[in-house]
Amino acid sequence: MISRRDFLQVGMAASALLGTSGFGNWARLAAQQALTQDQLLEFDTFGNVSLIHVTDIHAQLKPVYFREPSVNLGVGENLGKVPHVTGADFRALYGIEDGSPSHYALSSGDFAALAAQYGRVGGLDRVATVINSIRADRPDALLLDGGDTWHGSYTCLQTQGQDMVNVMNALKPDAMTFHWEFTLGSDRVNEIVEGLPFAALGQNIFDAEWDEPAELFPPYQMFERGGTKIAVIGQAFPYMPIANPGWMFPEYSFGIRDEHMAEMVEEVRSQGAEVVVVLSHNGFDVDKKMASVVPGIDVILSGHTHDALPEPVVVGNTIVVASGSHGKFVSRVDLDVRDGRMMGYRHKLIPIFSDVITPDPAMTALIDEQRAPYEAEMAEVIGQNDTTLYRRGNFNGTWDDLICDALLSERDAQIAMSPGVRWGASMIPGQDITREDIFNVTSMTYPNAYRTEMTGEFIKVILEDVADNIFNPDPYYQQGGDMVRIGGMGYQIDINKPQGERISNMTLLSSGEAIDPAKSYTVAGWASVNEGTEGPPIWDVVEAHIQKLGTVTATDHDNVKVVVD
Repeated sequence: MISRRDFLQVGMAASALLGTSGFGNWARLAAQQALTQDQLLEFDTFGNVSLIHVTDIHAQLKPVYFREPSVNLGVGENLGKVPHVTGADFRALYGIEDGSPSHYALSSGDFAALAAQYGRVGGLDRVATVINSIRADRPDALLLDGGDTWHGSYTCLQTQGQDMVNVMNALKPDAMTFHWEFTLGSDRVNEIVEGLPFAALGQNIFDAEWDEPAELFPPYQMFERGGTKIAVIGQAFPYMPIANPGWMFPEYSFGIRDEHMAEMVEEVRSQGAEVVVVLSHNGFDVDKKMASVVPGIDVILSGHTHDALPEPVVVGNTIVVASGSHGKFVSRVDLDVRDGRMMGYRHKLIPIFSDVITPDPAMTALIDEQRAPYEAEMAEVIGQNDTTLYRRGNFNGTWDDLICDALLSERDAQIAMSPGVRWGASMIPGQDITREDIFNVTSMTYPNAYRTEMTGEFIKVILEDVADNIFNPDPYYQQGGDMVRIGGMGYQIDINKPQGERISNMTLLSSGEAIDPAKSYTVAGWASVNEGTEGPPIWDVVEAHIQKLGTVTATDHDNVKVVVD
């Protein structure tokens, strides 16, 4: 019988691209067996080029809990394909044993119990240890940061990203690209980028007035490593002014710009590039489509959608690598480059189990230095937690339910809306809820919690618009995060219907009455992209609500009925 891995290798060999991939021995260890750092870092060095990929750290300097999604639906050609496979189906697909370390790292089932057993993940001092180990083995390895780095925590907000800049500079990346960084405002982004000791790349970052590439963000950087010329092309998040407030960075425009990407691939090839790597914040489905329409890309290091996949997805002769989020994983990709082309690869997704990997002392000291001025405020206990609080998934998670409940209560509203963002650390039962925990799921530069009137018709328009951003069968039209989170209202969504027909059965939960298109309802929400939005910051709203509750006992509200057939 041919094994799944042998099958994959045969399939790739038929395309003249041979690769091996996986987690290494840690994926096969039984739950009761102890992991070691050596097992996590074990790697058979291959070829002559090494890439190290981190992405979507969201300013998490310290170890956290992070639950993977239980719902991640694909549409069109991506129906039932990774990363749109979750839970037991995901474990079966990759041969992951229930209760094993890989179950905990890559799947949502039994999360609280496995978290209590295996502990927190991430921590940039642990990431530093992994990077240092790879560099000891392959000194000229390229470290590439996929963006969403200077955003997502109390200290990052207070320092306007400087804490993350200082720590990442110490890791010595070779290049990065961008998304949430731009919500610091273009003046601040420009100030930071001008001082970076590495490349800030974005072939799709253009000057909005002149519609030409922005000078501050070169499209690519050439490197010579392992006797090979490597081109790294940056691809920032394409839909920045749609998903985030365009008034914060008015001088820039973005977009996918795959025709310009093709031009850049041709340009670097003409300059002798033997390997073309795209450092992307497109999102995984968009990257798969780009790989299919832009010839000549060898590797896409994918970011934005926070997917963690133990094997690259091969599209033609391009491998697409997904490295998770929140500092939970580091990907190592070794390439065999001969005769001016990539002949094969070896890949490992390295989980950062923070109780297993020894922190790098210098990095620990630097992280503690960044956090020291804010420790007292961050550590203040606001309440107790008696549930698993998580966000990641297409629809409401328990953190989202809690935020919506806070908006309903504190803003005296009938309906609550919370953005479908993917970032935010998880919590397990028995933890104190600190101010830092609240900021880990609310920290942004446009936090005002508005209160307004909306008609039932307008609410449906909002839901339909967001749903099309997520479930449009063409990945190039998927312009947002996950579905807007709703409190105080129920609805049904048929993800396979066309725009305008997906949402039905909208119901006001307080009365059980159907939402009337002509009637006005009081709606509270936050993270509006409109300039001048008024209201208290969302973290104050959530903090006040938790203080009144004392102990949070959240349950899934089950107010969204999803039709997938």
